[in-house]
Amino acid sequence: MFRAVKDHLATRYEASLDPALLDRIEVLKAHLGGYETDAFGFDPEAIKPVIPIVEFLYRRYFRVQTFGLENLPEGRVLLIANHSGQIPMDGMMIGTSLLLDAHPPRAVRSMVERWVPSLPYVSVFFSRLGQVLGTPENCRTLLAQHHTVLVFPEGVTGINKTFDKRYQLQQFGLGFMRLALETNTPIVPVGVVGAEEQIPALWNLKKVAKLLGMPAVPVSPHMLIPILGMLPLPSRYRLWFGHPMHFTGDADDDDAVIGAKVSQVRDAVDALLQRGLAEREHIFW
Repeated sequence: MFRAVKDHLATRYEASLDPALLDRIEVLKAHLGGYETDAFGFDPEAIKPVIPIVEFLYRRYFRVQTFGLENLPEGRVLLIANHSGQIPMDGMMIGTSLLLDAHPPRAVRSMVERWVPSLPYVSVFFSRLGQVLGTPENCRTLLAQHHTVLVFPEGVTGINKTFDKRYQLQQFGLGFMRLALETNTPIVPVGVVGAEEQIPALWNLKKVAKLLGMPAVPVSPHMLIPILGMLPLPSRYRLWFGHPMHFTGDADDDDAVIGAKVSQVRDAVDALLQRGLAEREHIFW
């Protein structure tokens, strides 16, 4: 009986969703080749229960504007973006933009930090939505299957910057470039403007973070506001997608050779950031 009630409620809930959105989810399912999930646990059906919340955040709360989605090439691609904001809303907004606004829609497979799988429940939830532990082997497998893979090469040093370092790109890792060369994958730089202001951290309690096993414990003035201080500020997101970048060479070249190529991508991301910052009129609208 409980199962029958559950199925009935699920059917009624799905009927309440926008048919156009359901069609987009069906496109994601078709990419799995008839399987319900892939080897990493990605299940497009898991998007349905959370899409109203995600769409609200995307359309209403952060009021995301996208530029250059038409630049995405067909087939596999590496999205290389700046990382900021203390919590990974930037990854969610990039993924949502490709689900709701790209033609055709795409599932973005984000490479997440090694501490994420240690989180109970959250790690399973993330994998159902397409997030994958960021190892070279996992990324290589996804690219071989022609997925869209999102990488933040700044890592935790990018997302945990304090406000005085906003929009200052940190050092990029080299791994994504080696994989792009090995798999002949185009790179699309992405500039995220708006995330730096969602939680403007003045300090980062590194010792406390270490005790808790977390990358950082940010301290922001707006956190002093009861209840509302637990939410990110509604800064307006602007996502800038650049033109595809194609690289050739040996994936096993010396770090100096690979680093020169990485610098080109870093400069492209920075150029998108500077353009976005110059063109926005206000942080919140």
